[in-house]
Amino acid sequence: MNGDESIHLDGRLEEPVWQRSLPATDFVQQDPVNGGAPTERTEVRIVFDEEHFYMGVICFDSEPDKLLGNTMKRDEFLMADDRFMWVIDTFLDARTGYFFEMNPSGLMADSLMGTGGSNERAWDGIWNARVLRSEVGWTIEIEIPFRTLNFDPNGSSWGINFQRSIRRKNEENLWTGHARNQGLRHLPSAGLVTGITEISQGLGLDVKPYLVGTLNSAPGRGDPRVHGDADVGVDLFYNLTPGLRANLTVNTDFAQTEVDQRRVNLTRFSLFFPEQRDFFLDGSTFLNFYLARSFRNSIAPVQPFFSRRIGLDENGEPQKIDFGVKLTGQLGAQDIGVLQVRTAAEGSVIGEDFTVARVRRRLLSQSYVGMIYTRRAERDQPTTDLHTAGVDFELATSTFLGSQNLKFNGFFLWNTNLLETGENLAYGVRLNYPNDLWNTRMSFTEIQENHDPAIGFTPRSGFRSYNPVLRFSPRPRDHRWIRRVTFGADLDLRTDMDNRFLTRRLEFTVLEANLHSRDNFEVLIVPTYERLEEDFEIHPGIILPAGGEYRFNRYRFQFGTASNRILSTRSHVELGSFFSGDRQEVGLQLSVRPRPGIVVRLESTWNQVNLAEGGFQTRLYRLEAETQFNPWIQLANNIQYDSVSGVLGWQSRFRWILTPGNDLYVVYLHNWLDDPLDSLDGFQGLDRSLATKFVFTHRF
Repeated sequence: MNGDESIHLDGRLEEPVWQRSLPATDFVQQDPVNGGAPTERTEVRIVFDEEHFYMGVICFDSEPDKLLGNTMKRDEFLMADDRFMWVIDTFLDARTGYFFEMNPSGLMADSLMGTGGSNERAWDGIWNARVLRSEVGWTIEIEIPFRTLNFDPNGSSWGINFQRSIRRKNEENLWTGHARNQGLRHLPSAGLVTGITEISQGLGLDVKPYLVGTLNSAPGRGDPRVHGDADVGVDLFYNLTPGLRANLTVNTDFAQTEVDQRRVNLTRFSLFFPEQRDFFLDGSTFLNFYLARSFRNSIAPVQPFFSRRIGLDENGEPQKIDFGVKLTGQLGAQDIGVLQVRTAAEGSVIGEDFTVARVRRRLLSQSYVGMIYTRRAERDQPTTDLHTAGVDFELATSTFLGSQNLKFNGFFLWNTNLLETGENLAYGVRLNYPNDLWNTRMSFTEIQENHDPAIGFTPRSGFRSYNPVLRFSPRPRDHRWIRRVTFGADLDLRTDMDNRFLTRRLEFTVLEANLHSRDNFEVLIVPTYERLEEDFEIHPGIILPAGGEYRFNRYRFQFGTASNRILSTRSHVELGSFFSGDRQEVGLQLSVRPRPGIVVRLESTWNQVNLAEGGFQTRLYRLEAETQFNPWIQLANNIQYDSVSGVLGWQSRFRWILTPGNDLYVVYLHNWLDDPLDSLDGFQGLDRSLATKFVFTHRF
């Protein structure tokens, strides 16, 4: 752009600079006709000035009255809407980058993309955009400040790619990388935007103060008084270099955090609940180890660092954080992540210091070797610091046998064993062939008895795991209804350290069918063997004894309808034998979208368990109701009840994005206890709280 030119965000693309820019137009179908011409045209233009990266997008549509834009909530997943997505690889390393997407109603969503396929959706970058619908389709005008991005200051080219989804046709079009084993997130397949020079991040300093006020009481926990409090804190972000970002948080508060989604646990091991606090999510991809969490891999087999072990107790209740310091980004050929957090001493809660250091050295075109170190130390206590250290690697290529993906990963971990009895290691390898027709892998993992990283997540120890997976997914040619079918088998075989069987779970996918209509169904058979090493209290008063060996078969039927419909569902029925008896499970999810901005979701899961040791039922209900007035103002209500805890919880969360980076939150939380011994009063109030938080960002 010329020095005297500017762009006013309104979605019209009327400025002269847009007319001078040559558009990217050569999109190719990925689905349903792989390699075919798109049914609707898309044009993308890119311009920039010293401080901003601009995109102008025209999504032509021959039937603009049929565009789908049901949701406007920031960072909502767009499974039901038309959408335009793009990725930017600012380091041109084909490993890390930024993901963005929008829909015809102006929704804005983004995420960080990390090494190994990790994805952090909760990252909220500061950028702006406007959408305009017209008789030609819909247009987008996008402004991304360079200070929002980390990038290589010596590079003049970035990797970039675009994808457009046309929901009513179930059609996906890409600019590059249209092969089905590639796609938008496959950064080695991205194209290039060149000539990015003479750009600036300013001073690279963001100051983000906040003000929060709270009211709370807990009549059901013995404290009926209303307590009020007000507090202030600040986050500082500073770009040490264009590729390396430092963050300091003081007097950290997480009042705006969404509640966890409840689940009923019928296993012997702890459930995994994802991190939702902004400070720990920002830059978290630089701290991932071995197999990072992603959409398809929600729980990695080993996690030496799990940020929910900091500032949250075992019940998920917050503990005060005095300060935290974080350094994330790239330095030369290294990906770097460093974290230091201090929690406060309050009452019986001991103050602690937490340290995490992670380095990955990039190798070849898609590979790396890395190390991690963590430390947990109680302050002013005569206790031993707890350390964890390890190494990992990934060798990857997208040109195996010409154009196939192949990955080989491995890791080794050690942690402090206070008893000094050894058996405190964990290690494993995995060979993965993740492609469109055949998707197969083989992995081995050993978690020794005393392996317990102090800031990690290890639900089970003292086992060896062998996990072969084979999936075959052909696409019937020119079939009237079916787009893809899948058959497969997934074996989870676990032994103790003496190689005696503990678990043998074989999941057969008898048939999974995905239709052109976006409806789908799946049939699974799961024969299972379990040997209990210790007593298992599956329900209060119902105990399966140690030493018991159980063989049982489970049968699961799943059905889902296209999410772009006004009423959609995803339901399942699971039945069969279970340990010493049988179990029936029924799950129902309903989503209603009567008009853009109104979304109601209902979910219910019911279990009936009949064992030789006794029988019981579990019930879980959830209602989510969202009113999205526009892309900047949203009200979300989440009501949950589960029969195991007997707690009915309601969170109402209002968010107003005044401008990107400046937010007002109002959050109300109320919990009731269903007391079966009190048939007269029913639900009794446990606690309630009201929090108001204002966050302001000033960029220098």
